[in-house]
Amino acid sequence: MSRLGELGARLYRGEVGYDFIKKRMFWYALSILITITAIAGLGVRGLNMGIEFKGGAVFTTPKTSISVSEAQEHAEAASGHDAIVQQLGNGTLRIQVTELNTAQADKTQTQLAEDLNIPKEKINADLVGPSWGKQIANKAWTGLGIFMILVVIYLAIAFEWRMAVAALIALIHDLTITVGVYALVGFEVTPGTVIGLLTILGYSLYDTVVVFDSLKEGSKDITKQTRFTYSEVANRSINSTLVRSINTTVVALLPVAGLLFIGGGFLGAGMLNDISLSLFVGLAAGAYSSIFIATPLVADLKEREPQMKALKKRVLAKRAAAVAKGEAAESAHEGADGPGDDEPDDGEGPHDAPPAAAAAVAGPRSHGGRGRGRPSGKRR
Repeated sequence: MSRLGELGARLYRGEVGYDFIKKRMFWYALSILITITAIAGLGVRGLNMGIEFKGGAVFTTPKTSISVSEAQEHAEAASGHDAIVQQLGNGTLRIQVTELNTAQADKTQTQLAEDLNIPKEKINADLVGPSWGKQIANKAWTGLGIFMILVVIYLAIAFEWRMAVAALIALIHDLTITVGVYALVGFEVTPGTVIGLLTILGYSLYDTVVVFDSLKEGSKDITKQTRFTYSEVANRSINSTLVRSINTTVVALLPVAGLLFIGGGFLGAGMLNDISLSLFVGLAAGAYSSIFIATPLVADLKEREPQMKALKKRVLAKRAAAVAKGEAAESAHEGADGPGDDEPDDGEGPHDAPPAAAAAVAGPRSHGGRGRGRPSGKRR
């Protein structure tokens, strides 16, 4: 078994782990800071909307030896507007100038032909109206709203409303960060970006539901035992699915990183950046929010319930009693794993549940109870 596989098995069994719930305030603060930065970037810099949203013209030249920077200078001088120039694979140039009408586009095409020493009829000019991009944006917002409503309904039915609220907050968190990154780095927002944003919602929700499903199984009949609080079971659920989340995220990020850094960066296929940046940021934010935000939020909401407050009091009282008897709290905790330490009044509890609920806050498992009650020496 590889080290990662062994680590995953130990996390699943609760032998090691990280206390996500205890340190949740730090991660809340970090997320708030990142979100505020994203909103500030969005408010100050705004989004660099593409030609599909502003309208304009796209000129495609035949193969030419002129550089991209030179073509950009000529295009901006001819049109009086900012221009985006991309070199395509066959040596042609794609010159994109926003906010041009038909007359301005014709004038720019003529001037470009003179500056680049190319016959005008060989420069292809396509006018793009702003209404097309607005229609796409409106349909995207409509689809996003319907998606959010369906997600809340599904999670409320399949799990409970607290998980639906936490998942919705995590989704908004991921969207805000992704859009904020676009504003901060100045990447162009195109219909491809909108498609990327809608795509990451599904991934973010999937990762969150995996943890919620483990939490649902682990917290089944939790009030019938006195060994673990809800937060401890939630922490165990995160740790038991941690390696799976990391593996899924890494596998998903690798091809997206290839599109973003190699396809868009080294090879100059700039249009790949429109969708790959949103996917890259959204996938990373989705994995982060499912671990550090969604599940701790559920634990916070559940701990407000009267039965969970009562459970926590019983658990703490039992541990305090164990300490008073001269036992370490951890020994009482670990000792409960042994068959002889089950609650006498428990018909079922985490030991009857799947392994996801069979351990409390992660930490090295003591084997001090192993062999308890066995006779020593040889049988005579």
